[in-house]
Amino acid sequence: MSTKHIVEYFNFLSSEDIRLKDSRIGIETILYEYIDCGRSPEEIAQIYQTISLEQVYATILYYLQNKETVSAYIKNWIEHGHRMREQQRLNPPPVSEKLRQLRIERQAKQQA
Repeated sequence: MSTKHIVEYFNFLSSEDIRLKDSRIGIETILYEYIDCGRSPEEIAQIYQTISLEQVYATILYYLQNKETVSAYIKNWIEHGHRMREQQRLNPPPVSEKLRQLRIERQAKQQA
């Protein structure tokens, strides 16, 4: 790694949104690939070609240096995702509801 301080690799948009600089990729994406999927940093850099291998390593190092904080960040990110999916399930966008209704009507016609 260069002489950059580790935090210089990231944009801290909020306590719930940390992204790699010059990218729309959040640290949770990289850490999911690394921790949950067991991908190597090289594999991750190949998957996400808009970021460098150095950025991947910086994300992993940031996680290792701040395990408790980053683990809480990821836990909150997962919980937020669950809440948003549940909210969407309970309040589907109008277009989803329209498609569901069209599907029901089509199935009714096919059965008639």
